[in-house]
Amino acid sequence: MANDARSLRKCGFMLTPDELERYARHIVLREVGGPGQAALGRARVLVIGAGGLGAPVLLYLAAAGVGTLGVIDDDAVALSNLQRQVIHGTPDVGHPKVDSAAAAIARLNPNVTVATHAERLTAQNARALISQYDIAADGSDNFATRYLVSDTCFFAGKPLITAAVGTFDGTLTTLRPHERGRDGKPNPTYRCLFPEAPPPGTVPACAEAGILGALTGVLGSMMALEVIREIVGFGEGLVGRMLMVDARAMRFETLNYAWDPGNPLSGDRPTIKDLTKHA
Repeated sequence: MANDARSLRKCGFMLTPDELERYARHIVLREVGGPGQAALGRARVLVIGAGGLGAPVLLYLAAAGVGTLGVIDDDAVALSNLQRQVIHGTPDVGHPKVDSAAAAIARLNPNVTVATHAERLTAQNARALISQYDIAADGSDNFATRYLVSDTCFFAGKPLITAAVGTFDGTLTTLRPHERGRDGKPNPTYRCLFPEAPPPGTVPACAEAGILGALTGVLGSMMALEVIREIVGFGEGLVGRMLMVDARAMRFETLNYAWDPGNPLSGDRPTIKDLTKHA
């Protein structure tokens, strides 16, 4: 542990004895070590949504020692949320989700700085907000927000981890479309994976169809893991790969996807050149 402490000092990242103990299980990992923990401490991550997916993302990133966590959500805690949104508690019902989340993070790890944004993400505020962070994790529950977040991250040059859940299934992928892959081609965008949103009314809302609470915990924890891997830089990320989870069969599959030269955002003839489409 003494060598690990020296490694952290070389990174210009000083930890107190309590912090060294808190993050000891990370620091002893060869893939993380002192430099990786230092990178986590310097990182600024924006989590879109403090709901079923955002709750475990926020908790695990806070526990991991991410230096600054931003959380944007304009909703208040409802009793029906507590079946899956584990960052909130019964006394929080009626209070803003961002405040409840910030309080839970402070209890878990007071070393983490939390920036709360009690507002809805819109075309007017998305670019300025996302540009303040190194990486975004999208746990929103609708296609309109997912397209807005992914388009904004493309224009801002920010990596994005995005997940979605259905009643018994979920998906997870990482987007770096502002960069190129090893083959020299651009990395795929969200619009390469999903060219168009499904027609309104074809995908029932959570309140109508229901959702298995623990499933959001599985996907949200995987989102946090992917954020950590992106920050620290180990393993094979999910760029160009979508992880699909089937909770009925407890089956995990991976779908490969690639840049579509016809996509309207980063294709050969892009038609989306700003966020006015989302206004």
